[in-house]
Amino acid sequence: MKRMLTLSLTVLALAAVHAETPHKARPEALQRWRDGRFGMFIHWGPVSLTEKEISWSRANSNRQCPNNGPTPVAVYDNLYKKFAPVKFDAQEWVGIAKAAGMKYLVLTAKHCDGFLLWDSKVDDYNIMHTPFKRDVCAELAQAARAAGLGIGWYYSPMDWRDPDCRNAKNAEFVQRMQAELTELLTNYGKIDVLWFDCDGRSYPWDQERTYALVRRLQPDIVIDNRLDPGDAHSHIGPWADYYTPEQFVGGFNVQQPWESCMTISRSGQWSWGGAKDGVKTRAQCLNMLIQCAGGDGNLLLNVGPRPDGVIDPEQANRLKELGAWLARFGASIYGTRGGPFKPGKFGASTHKGQTVYLHIQRWPGDTLTLPAIPAKILRATALTGGNATFKLSGDAIEIALPVSDRQELDTIVALELDRPAREIEPRAPFMAAPSLATGKHATASNVFQDHAAYGADQAFDGDSATRWATDSGTKSAWLEIDLGQPATVGRACLEQAYPELKRVQKFAIEYWQGEQWKACYRGRDLGATLDATFAPVTAQRFRLNITEASDGPTFWEFQLYPPNKQEETK
Repeated sequence: MKRMLTLSLTVLALAAVHAETPHKARPEALQRWRDGRFGMFIHWGPVSLTEKEISWSRANSNRQCPNNGPTPVAVYDNLYKKFAPVKFDAQEWVGIAKAAGMKYLVLTAKHCDGFLLWDSKVDDYNIMHTPFKRDVCAELAQAARAAGLGIGWYYSPMDWRDPDCRNAKNAEFVQRMQAELTELLTNYGKIDVLWFDCDGRSYPWDQERTYALVRRLQPDIVIDNRLDPGDAHSHIGPWADYYTPEQFVGGFNVQQPWESCMTISRSGQWSWGGAKDGVKTRAQCLNMLIQCAGGDGNLLLNVGPRPDGVIDPEQANRLKELGAWLARFGASIYGTRGGPFKPGKFGASTHKGQTVYLHIQRWPGDTLTLPAIPAKILRATALTGGNATFKLSGDAIEIALPVSDRQELDTIVALELDRPAREIEPRAPFMAAPSLATGKHATASNVFQDHAAYGADQAFDGDSATRWATDSGTKSAWLEIDLGQPATVGRACLEQAYPELKRVQKFAIEYWQGEQWKACYRGRDLGATLDATFAPVTAQRFRLNITEASDGPTFWEFQLYPPNKQEETK
């Protein structure tokens, strides 16, 4: 299709010097975004007609881009001619987000396939040239503002359909990219969030001038980190405002803003995956939200509307369940910061003012024992019901609640302090007595995106807030520890992260003998914890061998003990 290169707005906007443009978001805008904690991601476009993944299902037509999907280019690029989402109702989408307790929405205005969901004068491969002929961005922005919610655009700087992207005419391509951004950030009023993306290839996007353009057009906008080279899951460049862990909960970080983007789809698909795709459980979704807030991050939870424009009732109903929970306990999420107790096997904590909210998702026994803090606890209140008590014992705080008052998914206990909780240095929850494996040399068959923060050693560091993780889609994996010298072992403890995901179906604890691995314990359907005893074996190397998993396994700790040694707790 013929491109319409009306770039005058961009040329004018870029003519001003960058020196006058702020490098980062205004503090009050960033704080407003962080206070919201929970947003709706929306992946949608003509691809929903196929029930396949957005952009990645398109066959490759540009060797500089990574997609190589099953849908031929001639088919994918003509889906728009059949795209008629006659049931699309922006107010209904916004109503679902609001009922879920979400505070902002981010729509894929342009994904990597190049299709535009707005009335563009830069490229006519857009929604106005479909049978629908309505500006989705305009309607959604208006509905969101009317409901008091923030609105943001996902915008892919790369365009896998455009032959100039990353090729000889890339400079011309970037001009068109900046012209599209100018439309998105000029024609639809105040925009709160701009969510760039990356695909693991090069980043020739004229970053300095592009950021300058965005901040001039929308001074109060908050921008993610994916326009820049570097690890999107942990790195913030000189102009971005927050980093973006994808499909996993980010680690505890009160120094840098972050937001985990995750899917409500059971299979992890972003765009509509069909009626059989299903949704994650209430427990899984609630855990995402609690762990993000407890780690001091936001959660951007994705829905994939159907091709007729409706957010499927199964997805909408799950969101409404989260909203019902937030209507009761939102004070422990909105406007809070993570800590002072770092997330761990027990759950997580948040704080606001002089109140600490303990989200106790797993009770280790009769009481929950946490490290003492340099503040006086005035009272403990069980927000979820019951009579919570606390006791100070040396360097520990013991929280108690009758078993009958403990909630299946999250028991919330509020601790009122005599001073602001933000003054307290974050601390990790107590761990069991050190195992024989603590601090020893560890290796693994797979580490999530080769990221050191999820390396094998994280399962042997004695810190319940860190974990070993594997790549999404991993069906088998092993985690090995070298004790440095032979030791006699008769007990092993495993602490699985996010056991509600039910990832590990078949596993064995093994030791190296001679020239082969031998099993000293075998198990199935691993839950939150395992405390296994077995006939004592003497060896230097042990491993957890996961032979069947539904998705990438992840563990807080793998502990080894001598025979008959009882676990010690603070």
